[in-house]
Amino acid sequence: MIDLAVANAKETFQRMREPLAERGIRVHHVPASERVVPLGGDAPWSPDDYDVGFVYPGRLMEGGVADALLEIPWLNDHEAVLTSRNKAEVLARLERANLPVPDSVYVSNDVSEAELVDVFERFEPPVVVKPNSTTRGVGVAKAHDLDSFLGICDYLSLVHDYRATGDRSFLVQEYLPNATDYRVMVLEGEYVGAVERRLPDEAIREGQWKHNVHRGAEATGVDLPEPWCELAESVAAELEIPFLGVDLLETGEKLVVNETNARPTIDEETKYEPDFYDRLAAAIRGAADENEAETSSDDRDRSLTRD
Repeated sequence: MIDLAVANAKETFQRMREPLAERGIRVHHVPASERVVPLGGDAPWSPDDYDVGFVYPGRLMEGGVADALLEIPWLNDHEAVLTSRNKAEVLARLERANLPVPDSVYVSNDVSEAELVDVFERFEPPVVVKPNSTTRGVGVAKAHDLDSFLGICDYLSLVHDYRATGDRSFLVQEYLPNATDYRVMVLEGEYVGAVERRLPDEAIREGQWKHNVHRGAEATGVDLPEPWCELAESVAAELEIPFLGVDLLETGEKLVVNETNARPTIDEETKYEPDFYDRLAAAIRGAADENEAETSSDDRDRSLTRD
């Protein structure tokens, strides 16, 4: 059996436990945040407890502590999570690779009001204002006119004035009305399933427009056209992230990559390809085997050095 460490005990953890256990992988909750962690001899984990980690913890500082104590590889490591979280970097890299993305401008505070006016005037209102490194739609707003846009930017400037804020940047993007939102899952370069995220009619009538499941959207399994699947695979290949959620927006006139998520929530098994858990188990086992081979090689090298 392989012992898998998972930092988050929510939906993904609960859904993967039984399918992976059937495939020889024990799933353990290893909480890295909202706890006290002694760093000495009574630390909560030792390097021999687990073979591999699922995805690097979302709180990167806590993740660094867990990583140091666990000494395990991760299916999605620190670099993968950090890359995906930087929305502007992702969009810049994808655009350079000629992959379709929304028209976007990156703003690193502090900038002048005149510069912000110029940014707003690049677009046909409304515009989307999006903090660069938040998740689950936190802080994302829509501005219908210049005054509301500048007000949102003022608010972000106040937040960024708190000097401990690590990321003092945000994106301004075109708004795509009536776009259909898809989350496409890619595992080790291959499409493994997709869901359409749709708001309930009542939420739409109340003016809600963000399609995050954490904000009430419903995820329904769908079959996508082959070119769309290939687009998501190209995104994962360009970013070199093993397990990636790729968010697509489709309007009938255009299809764009809106965001990516290297810590994607796994939905119900029925919403993915039939062999999804076989492939996920193989990827986890491969990460563990690769680490074991590297460890054995390091041990041999140290032995030869001593001799």
